[in-house]
Amino acid sequence: MNQTNPARPGGSPILPDVQRLLDAELSLHSRLGYVALLLGSLAMAVLAGALWLTEPALPFRTQVAFALMIVIGLSWAVFSVWVLRHRRVLYARQHIVAGRMAVAFTSVFVVSALAVGYGSGKDGAYAAAALGGVMLMGAVLMLLRGHRAFNRLAERRDGLARELGRST
Repeated sequence: MNQTNPARPGGSPILPDVQRLLDAELSLHSRLGYVALLLGSLAMAVLAGALWLTEPALPFRTQVAFALMIVIGLSWAVFSVWVLRHRRVLYARQHIVAGRMAVAFTSVFVVSALAVGYGSGKDGAYAAAALGGVMLMGAVLMLLRGHRAFNRLAERRDGLARELGRST
């Protein structure tokens, strides 16, 4: 069942699955996940900010850690608002952005844990860095998965454009 799009010159047919993709919105499950991310990241940022404000005599490195936690929490909140504001499927862009953020933030954690371990000689910091390394591998895998999804969609777009007789 081919549909025609009156906005296209000549009313060329549009494949039903392409029309469905164009009309797709984020599923309820995805929206609830992004709302949970928004609430969780804001809660983390507010909690870190409250702890930082109520403890004025904290060492400098602890203050830096709280500042980083606030920045990370607010960054995830901004990301989730960006996705929720669009309400449309972002065709894998949100996965690439989230993957890059996860890799960056996890890298900061691993480097910080290693620096604390080196500076203090505590084994717990090295254990945290090792756990962070595992999380970093997961973040890199998620970023690669996002890039693969984006590339598949781009190939599909290009193939459909060729099929419809126009170039991109």
